[in-house]
Amino acid sequence: MTLQHAERLSLVERVIDQLRTQITAGSWECGERIPTEPQLSDMLGVGRNTVREAVRALVHTGLLEVRQGAGTFVRSNRDPSELLESLDHAALHDQLEVRRALEVEAARLAASRRTDDDLKAISDALGARGSWTDAASLEAFVHRDAQFHLSIVRASHNAALVEMYRFFWAGLQNTIARTEAEKHLPEPTYQAHAAVYEAIVRGCPEQAAIAASELLTPALQALSSTTKKATNKPE
Repeated sequence: MTLQHAERLSLVERVIDQLRTQITAGSWECGERIPTEPQLSDMLGVGRNTVREAVRALVHTGLLEVRQGAGTFVRSNRDPSELLESLDHAALHDQLEVRRALEVEAARLAASRRTDDDLKAISDALGARGSWTDAASLEAFVHRDAQFHLSIVRASHNAALVEMYRFFWAGLQNTIARTEAEKHLPEPTYQAHAAVYEAIVRGCPEQAAIAASELLTPALQALSSTTKKATNKPE
């Protein structure tokens, strides 16, 4: 096992990272006692207080446990932050499923109920949406993208659907921000959004519903794959 001397910048965090790496790599097995505080201090070239703080942090996250009179032992070689991330992805997955359900039905209804004013509103929102690279910030792009989807929901002329969509407004914008910002999630393209609009213009309910579903299906599949890998990872 090789431990490198920690740099002085953000010392505790760097020691935490090094210890976490050793634990998750299996340098110390589950149930095995790690080196003592003085030993770790020598290995890392840092003071005992720094080691103590780092160990305390890893105890708090569940990687280590202190047994009174016996020492500090590895409780798990799987970083709980991975599990938290997978749960976070699962939550996003659920939000996207709800969003897809609402937007698919909205597109289907809009294709059969839209008025000329609705089509203009959707077209204007699509033109204003552009792409994230055109926006000054992600926040500005998220707002423009959300307005496009809201214009389709309004074109459904279903008051209950509009109110339900507005109820989930903050969460819906969060899904847009995360699918754009997280690199491993496929980004719905401008062309995919335009396909929804074009199906609505043609008055094709089923094609509009399919196009609306295809906007979010790749991200949902990516999230399912990520969560499955994380939860199936051996201890």
